[in-house]
Amino acid sequence: MAHEELVAEARQRIQEAEDSAQLDAVRVAFLGKKGQITLLSRQIGSIPQEERPAFGQELNAARESVQQALDERRRQLEQAEEQARLEAEKIDVTLPGTVSAAGGLHPLTQVYHEVRDIFVSMGFDVFHGPEVELDEYNFEKLNIPKEHPARDAQDTFYITDDVLLRTHTSPAQVRAMLNGEPPLRLIAPGRVYRVDEVDATHSPVFMQLEGLIVDKKIRFSDLKGTLNAFLRRYYGPDVKTKFRPGFFPFTEPSAEVDVTCTRCGGKGCSACKGAGMIEVLGCGVVNPVVLENCGIDPAEYSGFAFGLGIDRLATTKYGISDIRLLYENDARFLEQFS
Repeated sequence: MAHEELVAEARQRIQEAEDSAQLDAVRVAFLGKKGQITLLSRQIGSIPQEERPAFGQELNAARESVQQALDERRRQLEQAEEQARLEAEKIDVTLPGTVSAAGGLHPLTQVYHEVRDIFVSMGFDVFHGPEVELDEYNFEKLNIPKEHPARDAQDTFYITDDVLLRTHTSPAQVRAMLNGEPPLRLIAPGRVYRVDEVDATHSPVFMQLEGLIVDKKIRFSDLKGTLNAFLRRYYGPDVKTKFRPGFFPFTEPSAEVDVTCTRCGGKGCSACKGAGMIEVLGCGVVNPVVLENCGIDPAEYSGFAFGLGIDRLATTKYGISDIRLLYENDARFLEQFS
């Protein structure tokens, strides 16, 4: 086949190649080791001497022509492939975007933040104590020695004889008094642990918040004024409170505080057992024995303390009848607070 016809055939097949793989096959067919143009070069030995230069020039011209056609077609295919890739990746910015569902704070976290902010606005500092606590701080320095009957009311998760999971946040007030000088004004939030069966009102893990003030001339009336101010800001200005005598080893005198039932507005319902009020916290004047145990002179200083359950504040404010709802992570329940 004449050089011109071979080049024409190669160019036609090059133009017909639809992708890089087909183009490479054409290259091998004409310029590869066994390609048609390559095989022609092996015929030079059989050509008369005087015709060899012209034959070689024509062969080189044919090879260059085919190579140029290959290069040009390769550029065309690469541009087409790049354009197709860009088209596939193109984004229509006018289309509506995918809206991700926004998360929200857990109701217990929301309640804690609200309670914390109220007390911080009243001048309290936030103090955090460890959840794994010493028996000495959890019980003994709070006037609850090993033989004290109050220990029977709190089934405790013991790790060793002297180390336990705290049963209340009151050990934080011990640590604060041991590590600081009066005047002290703090709240100590966190998880606490007790051996309780899980039901609508009990859980082995729940949230508490301890409050403590130690200063000169602190009286029970200061305690009442502080808690009344807090409860009215939390539940609303119309809430009524009632302080009933109570007993806690670390406060004397002690009281339990009730507020107007938020479910019935004080009329009486199953939640408040017809009383119209429901208990929300315990409090009292810090026992002088506790002050002495923490190195503070009770003749010079006095104080008050209170403990409230974040879970209880959440259930009473939002009318939640079962505490388990706060821990089951049911999205249908939690979405109501987002």
